[in-house]
Amino acid sequence: MEISQAEWVRDTFIDHRYAQGYFLMGAGDRLEWYTSRQRALIPLDERFRYPASLRRVLNQNRFQVAINRDFSAVVEGCADRPMTWITPRLKEVYHLLYATGWAVSFETWQGDELAGGILGIVIGGAFIGESMFYRIPNGSKVAMVKLVEHLRQRGFLLFDAQLQNPHLERFGAYVVSPRKYRQLLAQAIRKPCQFL
Repeated sequence: MEISQAEWVRDTFIDHRYAQGYFLMGAGDRLEWYTSRQRALIPLDERFRYPASLRRVLNQNRFQVAINRDFSAVVEGCADRPMTWITPRLKEVYHLLYATGWAVSFETWQGDELAGGILGIVIGGAFIGESMFYRIPNGSKVAMVKLVEHLRQRGFLLFDAQLQNPHLERFGAYVVSPRKYRQLLAQAIRKPCQFL
């Protein structure tokens, strides 16, 4: 019996990989699945924070927020860096995940110019952040704040940032063990949430 593309994508990428705590990275012509000894999470509660200077930017309403207005441009923006794991083959996977309803782009705009964005995978009440970028200063930071607000409003339980870094720490990102992460992920993906 032949399965549909959507079923194949769910089986190959979602149920047996992302929903089990793995994330995908390109390595040359190959795609490889990874996990982390310490998983970085963005808090969706009162632990989320951001600098006062960003609060001023937010109050100025310089950016407009959109979802999936230009998914391809967000993928390209995330890949546009000297060292990237978002290879041409991984871009194809992201587009396949987008076409089947799993991948999303959360974007900031200034008029008709894409300012920044966050690429992610949505499974139930879990948002798995794959990458982020900006073209206009503060574009990705505003996207982060607005995405957290959006996830809170939609009842999401988990914002997975995968790997900790100093930029994410400024937003209150914290790390959990693989065991704790799998528990949180299992709980989150069982919750039916609508991202769009």
